[in-house]
Amino acid sequence: MKKILLTCFFIIVSNAWINAQELKSPDGNLILTFNLNTEGAPIYALAYKKKEVIKESRLGFILKSDIKMNKGFQIAGTKKQSEDSSWKPVLGEQKEIRNQYNELKADLIQEKSKRKISIYFRLFNDGLGFRYEFPVQDNLRHFVIQEETTEFNLTGDHKLFWIPGDYDTNEYSYTTSKISEMQSLMYNAAHVSMAAQTTIKNLATQTPLMMKTNDGLYINIHEAALKNYPAMCLNVDDKAYSLNSHLVPDAVGNKGYLQTGSFTPWRTIVVSDDARNILASKMILNLNEPCAFDDTSWIKPVKYIGVWWEYFTGGGSTWAYSDDQDVVIGTTDFSKLKPNATHGANTKHVKDYIDFAATNGFDAVLVEGWNEGWEDNTAFKKERIYSFTKAYPDFDVKDLSLYANQKGVKIIMHHETTSSIAEYERQLHDALDFMVDNKYNAVKTGYVGPIIPRGEHHDGQQMVNHYTYVAKEAAKHKIMVDSHEAVRPTGLHRTYPNWFAQESARGTEFEAMEGIHPDHTTILPFTRLMGGPMDYTPGIFQGDLSVYGSKKNKLSTTLTKQLALYVTMYSPLQMAADLPENYMRFKDAFQFIKEVALDWDESYILEAEPGDYITIARKTKGKEEWFVGGITDENPRTALIDFSFLPAGKSYSATIYEDGKTADYKTNPQSYNIRKVTVNSKTKLKQKLASSGGVAISIK
Repeated sequence: MKKILLTCFFIIVSNAWINAQELKSPDGNLILTFNLNTEGAPIYALAYKKKEVIKESRLGFILKSDIKMNKGFQIAGTKKQSEDSSWKPVLGEQKEIRNQYNELKADLIQEKSKRKISIYFRLFNDGLGFRYEFPVQDNLRHFVIQEETTEFNLTGDHKLFWIPGDYDTNEYSYTTSKISEMQSLMYNAAHVSMAAQTTIKNLATQTPLMMKTNDGLYINIHEAALKNYPAMCLNVDDKAYSLNSHLVPDAVGNKGYLQTGSFTPWRTIVVSDDARNILASKMILNLNEPCAFDDTSWIKPVKYIGVWWEYFTGGGSTWAYSDDQDVVIGTTDFSKLKPNATHGANTKHVKDYIDFAATNGFDAVLVEGWNEGWEDNTAFKKERIYSFTKAYPDFDVKDLSLYANQKGVKIIMHHETTSSIAEYERQLHDALDFMVDNKYNAVKTGYVGPIIPRGEHHDGQQMVNHYTYVAKEAAKHKIMVDSHEAVRPTGLHRTYPNWFAQESARGTEFEAMEGIHPDHTTILPFTRLMGGPMDYTPGIFQGDLSVYGSKKNKLSTTLTKQLALYVTMYSPLQMAADLPENYMRFKDAFQFIKEVALDWDESYILEAEPGDYITIARKTKGKEEWFVGGITDENPRTALIDFSFLPAGKSYSATIYEDGKTADYKTNPQSYNIRKVTVNSKTKLKQKLASSGGVAISIK
């Protein structure tokens, strides 16, 4: 590791006011200014290449009850330091990440109450991160946050890519609009069917929030290192073009319970005049703490298939073993129940999946519906729904564990909690021990429905602590975690790399429900994926679900776009989500899924425009091979793929998986063509993409 640390001090302890502080990014393009206004309120502003990004905006808190820690301050001292270091992620989009920033710390004290707060500003070449510290002090110890009053005052009526502010779900479709148009669009955006939904009553949106200004700046607002604190939504003033923090409350309306000596998460603003730099930013990761584990050798990327999609297609498979709706965990003898003959997670069926995984080089098989309790899986008022150590009578745990081990395949455990958190935590240690005993090394956790304890929210402080608790306890058992319906990620996979994927957004399963818009996957990398990898579950080849019987849904992409998602949607956990028989029908296209890597030495953002298109190239970790993925929205386009990322002076064979001449996501999604060409670092390829189409390229 290389590291340069420069520190200087400028401290004044008096009643005198200090003039405005200025901080520049290492390359000088970003300038932060910080001062106190005439009320003693902390104020910051941000500019990029002499353009305003954030106008003067207030900082601070209101503590319960109406204790104002957002004005009446004096600056007791400031401190500046710089860092330029590098670190290697356990799994990631590149093998080494540079962490270069200039930092300003401002220590504030209220003249009357003597309460103290410190604000840290870190300015990177790609953006700003700032957080609050409540130092240990005489006049404040334990306290309750009534509201955080952080502002982001924007410079105009920007174009936003947004979802409604909500305490319990991130699974909305994205809406693209001006700030001034949000109010008129909010009703339709928010009034959709969700298993758990608590929309914010005033005009609000969630982070990560992506925006584009009229003068061509791209701005992303989110947070980093969310621990022991509620997630931040954003209130929207559509007249003043202003955003301010809105923390998720608990069951009694409080926002957070803290003790002095603690920090808040970082508030993040990534900014550039080139959309590609937004996707390339590693600032959020850099603002998280280093890996918490000494031994990470057991943390590996995973490519998997699963007994999963068949539950969504309408083809008849079910999670539940029986149709009996009156089961009681711990009392009901499931061996005496009448099987429904549609239970998907049975021993023979799972063995078929294990065979398919072994034959085609997959690491693992996810099995949902293996455990007792799915008969009541919609009973959101019931606290004890599942057992996490007892399998249904037709699922032989020991036999399947032995069979999978002989085939060189892992089974991925599934813990759907139906958001009964109290019960899940009671069973957690037994469940993790059960996994170790049966050679499971990864678990998909689920949090469908309203939270129990009742009144708590998915994104509140208690649940934020729960998710990290599960990740840390799983690590003690050398188990990797893929959480679904959890709070959106904030870069914690740097600190807890076994928490290697999340859902936390509208994923592929919605193709079988309310649907997904063609531009959705061109927005997600600029929004949800800014915080961390997503288990999006791509790879659906049979997009017309009417072939299975009861459903009429059709996928919102071409088959080739499904291939490209393995590159554009970064994750070290990638599923081939379709049914095995569909892959056998398209063996030549399936080859790309079998070959595509999951862990990378380098990533190159070749083209990007939020909501329109993305083209990314990545180099496989430790190998001289590359993969390219390009996608577009509903508008056909010609992608320009520049191969200058290849080593100079060498030629390579590229296999191109492209939309067919008649391909269209509505009328002919399965039309594709595969061709081979020779490429080198000077090659520039003009590649046509169909409506909601894509291109996938394997280079060796």
